[in-house]
Amino acid sequence: MSHTSLLDTVELPEDLRRLDKKKLPQLAAELRHFLLESVGKTGGHFASNLGAVELTVALHYVYNTPDDKLVWDVGHQSYPHKILTGRKHQMGTMRQYGGLAGFPKRSESEYDAFGVGHSSTSIGAALGMAVADKLAGNGKRSVAIIGDGAMTAGQAFEALNCAGDMDVDLLVILNDNEMSISPNVGALPKYLARNVVRDMHGLLSSIKAQSSKVLGVLPGAMEIAQKVEHKIKTIANEAEHVKQSLSLFENFGFQYTGPVDGHDVEQLVEVLQDLRNRKGPQLLHVITKKGQGYKLAENDPVKYHAVATLAKEGETPPPAAPAKPTYTQIFGRWLCDQAAADSRLAAITPAMREGSGLVEFEQRFPQRYFDVGIAEQHAVTFAGGLACEGMKPVVAIYSTFLQRAYDQLIHDVALQNLPVLFAIDRAGIVGADGPTHAGLYDLSFLRCVPNMVIAAPSDEAECRLLLSTCYQLDCPTAVRYPRGSGTGVEVSDGLDTVPVGKGIIKRQGKQTALIAFGSMVQPALSAAETLDATVADMRFVKPIDEELILRLAQNHDYLVTIEENTLPGGAGSAVLEVLAKHRILKPVLTLGVTDCVTEHGDPKRLLEEQGLSAEALCNKISTWLQA
Repeated sequence: MSHTSLLDTVELPEDLRRLDKKKLPQLAAELRHFLLESVGKTGGHFASNLGAVELTVALHYVYNTPDDKLVWDVGHQSYPHKILTGRKHQMGTMRQYGGLAGFPKRSESEYDAFGVGHSSTSIGAALGMAVADKLAGNGKRSVAIIGDGAMTAGQAFEALNCAGDMDVDLLVILNDNEMSISPNVGALPKYLARNVVRDMHGLLSSIKAQSSKVLGVLPGAMEIAQKVEHKIKTIANEAEHVKQSLSLFENFGFQYTGPVDGHDVEQLVEVLQDLRNRKGPQLLHVITKKGQGYKLAENDPVKYHAVATLAKEGETPPPAAPAKPTYTQIFGRWLCDQAAADSRLAAITPAMREGSGLVEFEQRFPQRYFDVGIAEQHAVTFAGGLACEGMKPVVAIYSTFLQRAYDQLIHDVALQNLPVLFAIDRAGIVGADGPTHAGLYDLSFLRCVPNMVIAAPSDEAECRLLLSTCYQLDCPTAVRYPRGSGTGVEVSDGLDTVPVGKGIIKRQGKQTALIAFGSMVQPALSAAETLDATVADMRFVKPIDEELILRLAQNHDYLVTIEENTLPGGAGSAVLEVLAKHRILKPVLTLGVTDCVTEHGDPKRLLEEQGLSAEALCNKISTWLQA
């Protein structure tokens, strides 16, 4: 018999809803087995999906999807949802070019009610859907499923504040596993752990203990009645204590239910059936375990948040070949060295300690390490406050997440010309995570902000040099670098600096000059060998090296700009502005990411598709020169 004999009969939620409720635990077990097998082969987000299996089954069993809408926050936990909604046989293509996206995506399935990827959007989106359905009078329901980590973000509370004051049927499910990617930080998770989970566990223990005592006494109706009456009063008192501790959500206008065991699928179904028929804003608190069913992930949910591939339990994976240091690791080492040299340095991360390379810094400089939770806007304003009082804050943030704090970057840092360094990781095409995580817009949206200095290193050694250079400046600065490893060049352990706004010539050629920025310098050098072209590593996007651009224009017949950023408003536009300013007419080819939504897939393939690999650059430039 197949390990997934029951799951094999379920292609869509309507098949699931025909099952007897007592079969749902078996279905959940098979779904978890299928998930282990599929993610083990393709890689992807892992521990969060294991923790959401029973909840996903129960939701699709009770709610009439896709007419009823499920909005998954972030989407890390959406794989079971995809398996149950007609995509089971495509799971082998997860996060691959042309295959399934790693997050819910409206164009992929009618069951994906809202496209996600960033956190804390689910409540607002589901509220909008609920209001639209109310206006249409169609009786459909909307559910937002949000983790306790994502619930710490301001946008989630903005939506709660709005929803709680509206006469609308909305269910918010708080999936509480005490984790985001890293362990949660901040007051809210402590509140949940202290005032809710502890008290409810105490209540359940009380019920169990008191029931045993009542059932264990000698027969005697009056005595039993008295004991039952006493225990009901005791339980009622404890329930009132729990109710008081839940005032946070009730004061937002939500009716609270829970906490409920998120791995008891039959109980979840009963609770959800009741909640689906209730009116007004509802909040269901579900307790789950990240990595449920796979011991390695249960014991280390941070490590198993996402995996490349998966060894079977009990097996030891083969040792990996020594890898070149990643840009993230280069940044982490520089940060520790700079902090040792300057006690003013403080490091800030919005819940991305591991991803941004801050683990060692937290260990060595705990008093100057600040994880502010999933709160990018607060991270930037907080950095501005530190800078006002003489600190030198470094905000370690992904390019895609900095987008969420654009107003704060302008209003709270740049307009006041505060010395905050933005260490922007995952710049450019990121690959499997797709368009929601692509760092393709930062050069464009930063370049127009006054007082900003923007640097784009071409390799690991340059990354350290430009970090040190920008840190020393008394103004807002940004150093953007790509995901993964670089060229493997030797990196100094010093804190040397370079002249601000000055590029360098990496190769001298004839006729054609390739004006390259950041990660595009290396493929430009490769293409230049065939083209016999000059290559300039510009280092800085702002201030841009006007003198070097003018010299290249004077000494070459053709100019080509190359960047791993969207073309509109990017570094190539900066070069064109310099030429226009000085009334220089030269044939210029601007190469970068076209004005489109990039897809998910292998980064090398995506770069090739955009014409940004070394071979593609050579072909594009050659064709242009011959036109």
